[in-house]
Amino acid sequence: MPSFPESPIIVPDENNPERIDRYLIKKGFPLTRSRIQRLIVEEQILINGTPTRASYKPKKGDNIQITVPSPTPLDLIPEDIPLDILHEDKSLVVLNKAAGMVVHPAPGHYDGTMVHALLFHCKDLTGIGGRERPGIVHRLDKDTSGVMVIAKTDEAHRFLSKQFKDHSIDREYFALVCGKVKKADKVNLAIGRDRIHRKKISARTSSPRASETHYRIKERFKIATFLEVRPKTGRTHQIRVHMAHIGHPIVGDKEYGGKMSKSIGLKAERQMLHAATLGFIHPVTKENLFISTPPPADMAALLQALRQ
Repeated sequence: MPSFPESPIIVPDENNPERIDRYLIKKGFPLTRSRIQRLIVEEQILINGTPTRASYKPKKGDNIQITVPSPTPLDLIPEDIPLDILHEDKSLVVLNKAAGMVVHPAPGHYDGTMVHALLFHCKDLTGIGGRERPGIVHRLDKDTSGVMVIAKTDEAHRFLSKQFKDHSIDREYFALVCGKVKKADKVNLAIGRDRIHRKKISARTSSPRASETHYRIKERFKIATFLEVRPKTGRTHQIRVHMAHIGHPIVGDKEYGGKMSKSIGLKAERQMLHAATLGFIHPVTKENLFISTPPPADMAALLQALRQ
């Protein structure tokens, strides 16, 4: 279990007061900001005996009382679904997510998810990271395959989450895109939830977030290009949106590929995007881990067909 600062906390004189969630992180409170915000919503953080808001800025003499409840047992039923485990220890699990597997429960996907499989495989995930997302630090789209890391303890979850937040994670994707990409380059395009099509991500948004994607050519064919892609930020659908933006949508991408993905004549049941490598600092040993997995069978078959 993480070591929490003693409670209550008496706030000293603050020259530059910050929001309570930021203040607690700055003072070394060992939880993620989102977890602290959940504690505030659940009225587990009191200022002078009264529930507070995340926007509150502590003042000199404030008495901050913090209660961190024990993890809540999950209502989810573990399911014996096969997982491709690449690495496992007491702190984390690294697996190769199959294309078509949903990461966590959501409307339309209340069973058969990776979370259900993890609960069966790992008996000590209860409550880590939240009720419906035990251990989940990051996610991949349903139809994107590849390397994912899952935390088995709250400390590991906090440590890994910070690396993702700081964009210090080393991520390499393989992407098969439509058309001939001329040269290695990068895309700088702020994206967010589309103003009209709310399920899509685009540059046409009221809440743009800076996004940067680097790519280089691994193999070029007559009608497609095999790319190594390195996202410098981790926005939802970032690679898919950025590749479509430069006129080279990912083969098989029904959401962002448009007519081009269909017209080149390559049959793909899902977007040809694979998280090939994940590099991060281990939360306990502090060693650098780099874990890779080759393209899955469907991507490998398309590449072979293109080579012939």
